Amino acid sequence: MKEKWKTLVLSSIIICLCIALLRYPQQSFEAAVRGLHMWWDVVFPSLLPFFVVSEILIGFGVVHFLGVLLEPFMRPLFKVPGIGGFVWAMGMASGYPAGAKLTARLKQQQQLSAVEAERLVSFTNSSNPLFIFGAISVGFFHNPNIGIILALSHYLGNICVGMMMRFHGKDDAAHVTKQKKGIFRQAFRAMHETRLKHRQAIGKLLGDAVRSSIQTLFMIGGFIILFSVLNKLLYMTNMTNVLASIVQHGLAIFQLPSELSVPLIAGMFEITLGSQMASEATNATLLQKVIVTSFILAFGGFSVQAQVASILAEANIRFQPFFIARICHGLFAAFFASLLWKPLYVEPFEAGETWPVWLPQTGVQWSITYVHWLEQYGFFITATSCLVYLLITFRREKPPA
Repeated sequence: MKEKWKTLVLSSIIICLCIALLRYPQQSFEAAVRGLHMWWDVVFPSLLPFFVVSEILIGFGVVHFLGVLLEPFMRPLFKVPGIGGFVWAMGMASGYPAGAKLTARLKQQQQLSAVEAERLVSFTNSSNPLFIFGAISVGFFHNPNIGIILALSHYLGNICVGMMMRFHGKDDAAHVTKQKKGIFRQAFRAMHETRLKHRQAIGKLLGDAVRSSIQTLFMIGGFIILFSVLNKLLYMTNMTNVLASIVQHGLAIFQLPSELSVPLIAGMFEITLGSQMASEATNATLLQKVIVTSFILAFGGFSVQAQVASILAEANIRFQPFFIARICHGLFAAFFASLLWKPLYVEPFEAGETWPVWLPQTGVQWSITYVHWLEQYGFFITATSCLVYLLITFRREKPPA
């Protein structure tokens, strides 16, 4: 009976979605184009290099080298193998959903148990600094100092999620390794044995890395376009306001104005639109806008979560722990944003400082320049990469003469 109701509900949602598409074709088309531009100009060119490099590092065994070195740090703190440190670093540098892709890849290679994969993916998916400083703080808030609050609260929240998820599940003794003396020698041996085990020509390894990465990015692009349209249809059918009227009661508990309920709902589907709406909200203080934006960035939006769910399903990793971790990450990030607001924004502002002396400004300025460069020239990278992908696919599938 439960499955019948589930079938009825899902089919009803799909039918309503089709009706909404027919009712608002122009708005749906514009939303799809917006999502396509975001993927084509920014998401694809920014994620592709990280995906390709990650695949090559895994193929050459460098990940296993780092895994042995980071085992004394990652195992006691997060109860995951040392290779989780590589996933964490790459996920932080490249952004959503790189952490999920690398976790699934290592799980398929049996480098992670199911529980370890669920722990690892819960705190290795994060927004990258380029997006936080370039798009959010400068593009939406027009204030680079906001990026400091958002970035610190975001990554501190992720650490808290990782430490919380260490209590998730039971450990598999078969995956717990003991460290021996000569850690560098042991790490090099692990890298060498991995390279010999997966011996491949450099050309084939590079081709496989490019092909796998672009296939994943195509999937990501589809989800971005889909949820861009879905978000627009929810707004056109007034469903956003209905959901916002429910959410505003929860915001009242945290003394946040009801004007932020619509941006929060929009951000729970798509983080870019929600963050922009939060920055433009009226009758809300800057701190309140930052708190809501911090929650949106940490939650990731259903668009990102759908991407992660699709990637995790390929490696038989449960999605439920990841979803719970995203809610906790949002709460942690919002808490840290309110906690860091006074020492990192109010006090420097009152002292006449435009930038904390302990933070190098050049790094943030570089990230802003990089985002603007992607918006101008990213489509060249995307078009060239798609052409390379077609050539590789054609050569692989071409029957021998």
